[in-house]
Amino acid sequence: MNPKLKKELLEMVREDDRVRAELVASGDLFQGYNSRMADVHQRNAQRLDAIIDQHGWPGNSLVGEEAANAAWLILQHAIGSPALQRKCLPILKENAELGEIEPFQAAYLEDRICVFEGRLQRYGTHFDWDENGELSPQPLQDAERVDEYRRSVGLGSLSERTKQMRRQARLERQSPPSDFEKHRVEAKSWAKSVGWL
Repeated sequence: MNPKLKKELLEMVREDDRVRAELVASGDLFQGYNSRMADVHQRNAQRLDAIIDQHGWPGNSLVGEEAANAAWLILQHAIGSPALQRKCLPILKENAELGEIEPFQAAYLEDRICVFEGRLQRYGTHFDWDENGELSPQPLQDAERVDEYRRSVGLGSLSERTKQMRRQARLERQSPPSDFEKHRVEAKSWAKSVGWL
């Protein structure tokens, strides 16, 4: 166990949560990728990359479950760092097999990479606004088997998760983009700008 590393990871997530809460309260979080949030994510991604290079993945045995979950959240939020997310996918899959992390964590990262690369997701973990103004799962590899895939990594049904995501969006007063096509174009442009496409 590495108490110093555990404390650092938890502090990184607290900073992420603090900035996110401020941006939710001001209504600025959901107007594109906010630069303050991007700065936190980039700083945390760089530090996580250094931690991985020095210690390997900070899993349960190295930092405890809470900080291991924090490391995963930092990685999930490192959307401006495609190289880091791609590098970590096989690492997370291996650590899931070893019991160092929860299997769903590798599934979330796999879906995130697929979506940002313009591919279909397997587990239905990645959501965005659709053309009907509903928060919905991004396109799926196999809609008929998605709940089977989700169960295999410890996730509940996609229909229940969709309800949860929409409920959270209402609580945070999120609203669909006024121009859906512009939203899609801007998302694709951003993905190209950071190296996903």
